[in-house]
Amino acid sequence: MKHARPRPIRPDWVSKTLAGLVLGLTLALAASGILSVLTADVPLAVRGQLAMWIVPPIWLFTLGLVYFFESGLRAWLWLGGFNIVACGAWWALRAAAI
Repeated sequence: MKHARPRPIRPDWVSKTLAGLVLGLTLALAASGILSVLTADVPLAVRGQLAMWIVPPIWLFTLGLVYFFESGLRAWLWLGGFNIVACGAWWALRAAAI
């Protein structure tokens, strides 16, 4: 019986990992900012804790999902687009709340 050769590790795992680390963090921070703006009527101590503790789950979720992209470039482009949308939403919500 002939053993199948294991597939080689794709060379773009470094770019996927960096996309998840960098853009995943910025996406999580933008989501934290959006949550903070949307919960403006909640006391600051509670709102601060909610905003702070929402960052790690979103960041790790993004870091885990980044390996499902076909290439590192697609990971950077998609996550970059999500970051633009999230930061734009945060900026618009802050402008509307003032």
